[in-house]
Amino acid sequence: MEADLLTFVLKDFELAPRDVNAMPALTLAYLGDCVYELVVRTLLVERGISHVSELNKAAVMLVRASAQKDVYHAVQAELSEEEAAVFRRGRNAKSTSCPKNATVADYHTATGLEALMGYLYLKGRTDRITELIDKGIRGAGL
Repeated sequence: MEADLLTFVLKDFELAPRDVNAMPALTLAYLGDCVYELVVRTLLVERGISHVSELNKAAVMLVRASAQKDVYHAVQAELSEEEAAVFRRGRNAKSTSCPKNATVADYHTATGLEALMGYLYLKGRTDRITELIDKGIRGAGL
């Protein structure tokens, strides 16, 4: 069986897994932002885009707050109760800033999606991460 990145990080840095449910929502979103972007960047590279400027332009279109909002709405009905609760924790978390190019509502929704991605990553559910991102991107027409 092939281990995932989280397993290697915990083992190689001699870390014990933490209680994901006790982590602050914005901490989950911080990690989830990276997880979501890594999946998107991998997807773009594997689709054959090779020029960095094209990669960056395509990635920005998929990771911006409004796109993440669309991805969330495309998969919202498919979330388990547990996943929906994590999303709500992230969406309702009080952040101190909002990007200039995003509405507050879009930013909060994106933060909720990122919290869910961080949560699933720390739970070792990379299969669910890719499933949701794939369905979300397709469902949102991105």
